Amino acid sequence: MSNDIFEKCIKFTAARDLQAAGMYPYFKRVETVQSPVVKIDGKEKIVLCSNNYLGLADHPKVIEGAVAAAKQYGTSCTGSRFVNGTNDLHEKVERKFAKFVGKEAAILFTTGHHSNLGAISSLVGKGEFVITDKLDHASIIDGCRLSFGGEMLRFRHNDMADLERQLAKVQSKGTSALIVVDGIFSMEGDIAKFPEISALAKKYGARVYVDEAHSLGVLGKNGKGTGEHFNMEPEVDVLMATASKSLASIGGFIASRSEVINYIKHTARSLIFTAALPPACVGAIDVALDILQDEPERRAKLWENTNKMKEGFQSLGFDTRTSESPIIPITVGEDMKAFQMCAMLFEEGIFASPIVSPAVPEGQAIIRTSYMATHTDEQLEIILDKFEKVSKQLGIIPGGNTRSRSKKKSSYNINNNRWNFSFSNNKFAAATKRWFKNLWSNK
Repeated sequence: MSNDIFEKCIKFTAARDLQAAGMYPYFKRVETVQSPVVKIDGKEKIVLCSNNYLGLADHPKVIEGAVAAAKQYGTSCTGSRFVNGTNDLHEKVERKFAKFVGKEAAILFTTGHHSNLGAISSLVGKGEFVITDKLDHASIIDGCRLSFGGEMLRFRHNDMADLERQLAKVQSKGTSALIVVDGIFSMEGDIAKFPEISALAKKYGARVYVDEAHSLGVLGKNGKGTGEHFNMEPEVDVLMATASKSLASIGGFIASRSEVINYIKHTARSLIFTAALPPACVGAIDVALDILQDEPERRAKLWENTNKMKEGFQSLGFDTRTSESPIIPITVGEDMKAFQMCAMLFEEGIFASPIVSPAVPEGQAIIRTSYMATHTDEQLEIILDKFEKVSKQLGIIPGGNTRSRSKKKSSYNINNNRWNFSFSNNKFAAATKRWFKNLWSNK
């Protein structure tokens, strides 16, 4: 008798166990706009897990752009651009984006994930290689896996000697390669070593594809991303960027030479076989692109906040790893301690996310924090206070007097049964590790 395909579903208990322990950090029911403060279950929380870097998600003009587009074009394109026709608003923002990042052409996908799926699987064919950083985003890995006949090679994170080793391997086979890297790495917050990557690509005849999901609007004098940051814009052969972060909508762009975009446009399965981005989303992108360029003070404030928080965390004794961006990881240690710390922070009014193995090395779990231009100085001070308070109770940083301004009595006690468990041997640690191993298998 064959096994029931639902058996694995029945045996999956990790999420329920975390919920029962009061440490489940996912799918929080947010009741307000994604701003620096949201309401969850009727209570206000300062947000530390949003990618709303420029604070445009609740910008009145962006909302007006979305509403105007919906009124003119309706709520849906009702199908694929390939067969249903391309909305002229899609073409408008493609031209605007291509001009902004200095490329000949661009194509707009329904999501950033779809962008990487479609572009990478189209560009890398039978007998060709795609070379990725081991800490590249999961959507990049998924795109590599969908490549028909292509082969994926990986190099150690930002390790140029290892990248050259892989390039030499491709050269010895007499074929071509595409190097794909994140501009800003989404968990570590560090920046790709683009000058060295570009030099190696030229040496070995490879092309370079940069995922600017977290760097568009953040890096560079004008927010164009990694290429501009290093004053090497023309050296980025293919540029990918999501619209779900700095552009406060959803969708994803691929920008490159016109021949490359035309090829992707007619071969990318994740473009051809999915419905087009709804007009309201495109209208929001249209306006957000203008604000990104017209209000550079937003980016300046984002970096002011970033520098304040990095210096603040480090002065308290936190390990922020190699962060160089508004993504600042806080090293916690064991996976279960990260879950517990997030639960305790949540009770203190801070909404943050734990990142555990294998997304990070075993024993190096982090709390991933990210910042917006619209976080206020008062909110940032509260964040530092609460992190210090909770971390001292958990033994992550040395104890003693805290800088906390809050006189409100804490609602938890580290010695209560609620928090009393072994980080390494609790009843659900093993199940949780299996869950994340499957989820983050690309790592």
